[in-house]
Amino acid sequence: MDIAALLSGGVDSSVVVHLLCEQGYKPTLFYIKIGMDGAEYMDCSAEEDIELSTATARKYGLSLEVVDLHREYWDNVAAYAIDKIKKGLTPNPDVMCNKLIKFGCFEQRIGKDFDYTATGHYATTLQRNGKTWLGTAKDPVKDQTDFLAQIDYLQVSKLMFPIGGLMKHEVREIALNADLPSARRKDSQGICFLGKINYNDFVRRFLGEKEGMIIELETGKKLGTHRGYWFHTIGQRKGLGLSGGPWFVIKKDIQENIIYVSRGYGVKTQYGNELRINDFHFITDNPWQSAGKEIDITFKIRHTPEFTKGKLVQEGERQFRILSSENLQGIAPGQFGVVYDEAAQVCVGSGEIG
Repeated sequence: MDIAALLSGGVDSSVVVHLLCEQGYKPTLFYIKIGMDGAEYMDCSAEEDIELSTATARKYGLSLEVVDLHREYWDNVAAYAIDKIKKGLTPNPDVMCNKLIKFGCFEQRIGKDFDYTATGHYATTLQRNGKTWLGTAKDPVKDQTDFLAQIDYLQVSKLMFPIGGLMKHEVREIALNADLPSARRKDSQGICFLGKINYNDFVRRFLGEKEGMIIELETGKKLGTHRGYWFHTIGQRKGLGLSGGPWFVIKKDIQENIIYVSRGYGVKTQYGNELRINDFHFITDNPWQSAGKEIDITFKIRHTPEFTKGKLVQEGERQFRILSSENLQGIAPGQFGVVYDEAAQVCVGSGEIG
């Protein structure tokens, strides 16, 4: 069986290589480069990543190829992010990176020649009714299925997630015991393409700054100014520069460049228990073919370890409504609403919050 393994230089993907070799496979290793060398707005320092990936490959006598997909990345994912931000929405570049780059361009260019592509994502695949489904990871804190919720059936049926059945501390232990080069490396945080670049700096580079008012929603009182609605997202609490908080962003007026805020943790305007999801995408299939009735589900509207219980109601061909069992803070249009089965074992698909 021919396996392509994607390395990032981190501990998770190097443990994938170790586990595959232990099972008798000799995977071909690839490092996907998406940052641009020398571009001041894309400081994706790949050097250390490539160094650690190369050391891992050498340890197991395997070859490593660096695949440069920065142009594809830029044309697809970064452009998508900027376009959504400009519209006042909150994009999720990581979701699109997995769909279009890691398992899109890579598959078309290289993955197609292999039986499987293995990655260090915390996720699993499940076989049900003769089909492959995307399953959640054993470690709920590390589960990354919400970042994979836009992949398609061809992608999920060719993916291997060797660490999906392990807890993070077990992965770290395996790395230390096997003396892997990245065993003690800290987990990377942040958006896939930004590396060490600050998110606001990235947005400023493309959309600039434009002063606007910060207004209290309930009273209409001007509280201060901001540098452009595109720096702010619904539900945001930090970075508003207002005293006497906590203050939360409740809504944005894109035309007038105004941000409306409310004060306090229990403010009703911050919460909602219903959301619409557009362009819903089923990864494998619709397991609940009968439309119209309320279906018991679990779901996520941001990357958290908790799954929220709710009901899914179909409203159009690809339009759904989610009725949440609890009030949700900061429902941000543009983010993905990710839908799971009632037991939170299968990631069924996702759509954009409208």
